[in-house]
Amino acid sequence: MKKHLKPSDMAMPSDCLCPVEPGDLSPLPFPYEDFNLKTIPPLNSEKVKNLETSLDNTLAIGISKPASKEEEDALIRQFLSGLKKLFEKENNWTFLQQLQLSMAHCAKCQTCSDACPVYEMSGKKDIYRPMFRAEVLRRIYNKYLKPGGKITARLTGDIDLNWTTIARLAELSYRCTLCRRCAMVCPIGVDNGLITHEIRKLFSQEMGISPKELHEKGTVQHLRVGSSTGMNPLGAKDSIEFIQEEMEEITGYKVEIPWDVEGADILLIHNAGEIISWPENVGAFAVIFQAAGLSWTLSSETVGYDAVNYGVWYDDVQFSRVAVRHADIARKLKVKKIVIGECGHAHKALIETADRLLTGENNIPRESALVTLEDIVLSGKLQLDPRRNDFPVTLHDPCNYVRLMGIVEPQRRILRKITPGFREMTPHGVDNYCCGGGSGFAIMSGYNFTEWRNLVSSRKKFLQILNAFEGESQEIPKYVCAPCSNCKGAIRDIIGYYHAEERSHLYYGGLVELIVNAMEGMKKPIINFGDKPAWGMIKGK
Repeated sequence: MKKHLKPSDMAMPSDCLCPVEPGDLSPLPFPYEDFNLKTIPPLNSEKVKNLETSLDNTLAIGISKPASKEEEDALIRQFLSGLKKLFEKENNWTFLQQLQLSMAHCAKCQTCSDACPVYEMSGKKDIYRPMFRAEVLRRIYNKYLKPGGKITARLTGDIDLNWTTIARLAELSYRCTLCRRCAMVCPIGVDNGLITHEIRKLFSQEMGISPKELHEKGTVQHLRVGSSTGMNPLGAKDSIEFIQEEMEEITGYKVEIPWDVEGADILLIHNAGEIISWPENVGAFAVIFQAAGLSWTLSSETVGYDAVNYGVWYDDVQFSRVAVRHADIARKLKVKKIVIGECGHAHKALIETADRLLTGENNIPRESALVTLEDIVLSGKLQLDPRRNDFPVTLHDPCNYVRLMGIVEPQRRILRKITPGFREMTPHGVDNYCCGGGSGFAIMSGYNFTEWRNLVSSRKKFLQILNAFEGESQEIPKYVCAPCSNCKGAIRDIIGYYHAEERSHLYYGGLVELIVNAMEGMKKPIINFGDKPAWGMIKGK
């Protein structure tokens, strides 16, 4: 019989509070049944012997155990100090009101649970309910920081505060992709995704606890070196020069990618991961912008060539440092606007979340590349032949575009014009499911977290992709359009993990590649399915 866990159980000693066992996960269809009993590999006992590992059978952060009772008590006091600051205007003016409302009004109706893909795909583990971690925080706050809380806790919900509770809560905040699907369906408007973000922020800003991929190798490296990838400005320029040459092989003519053009209409900022992992995406933007006759530039300033801002997921201070740097670079270049390339979290970070931060001369207009591309494609500036994309295409909706910003139709209007085989996922648009790599998961690979992501948090998206192409021959190449760098990383990983290229001929890529692939006058296609060019799909083409 399934054991139901309560928030108060977070304080109870056990080696593993809620393991994900073989057979717990939602089943996959043919030809993927062999993954239905796949297990998350055990943690290396030697590597984690000094770390807190008692939440479930995976590890995202790797929090060291306190060496003494005195250290444990100090950490508990530090946690309470950080929690108190979350509810002070001078320390949390950015999200205080939203946090207070969400903490005060949850009816515990569990509507959010039914909307959560992590909860559903895990076999409905209680700890993965969106309200579970929020309720843990709520009980701690009510009992330990509110006047008379220890007396009323027996009526409002009790919980013991010890190091086990705190360490598990930190880990649990990284079992949510911050997709905010829970917030969208809540009949009251409670935002459990926001509460999870605030938990992460507490641990990072007050206690120095965060995944190394987001902090040391993320925002810290971004500000110090110039990119979260570790690529410095010289490396970025060298890579772009190589991309230019590759694009000239595809187009048959000279492709210019401008740097540091003062007074250009557009400063285009890519997720620098595209430069390294998907250079054809960066090249496709250049081909389109050049063909459309746009005035645009890249920046070689430190931070200026990488739109990534991992701070948006875990730390307001780090987020602000990156956002202000982006705006400052644009201001000095005297551009008319910033256009963000295919990166969902960078959209939310610089266009939306930074809106209250960037005032005065730093309030540079910011625009989604999806809107820019729609204007180009629908204007008739490009000669397009949709028959060149005559293969099945479906669209993955990055959460940050659709649910968090309302950018739903531009990408669809483009696809309807250039891909005759386009079909929607179910559900789609604002009701979409996360790729499973959101909130940093796509780049977090320590310990056995990658396996957990592929098996649990990305599982719903994989099922959606399979269902979108249901009825198509397994032998026909199929294209998942994912116009977001982190989403592409997650989808790349699930296609590889489940051997879906070999079993179902699944491929993935961005939106701009489909546009260039449809452009007339190209020497060869930009999209290839394995070693076969995409144009070869059309007889006689």
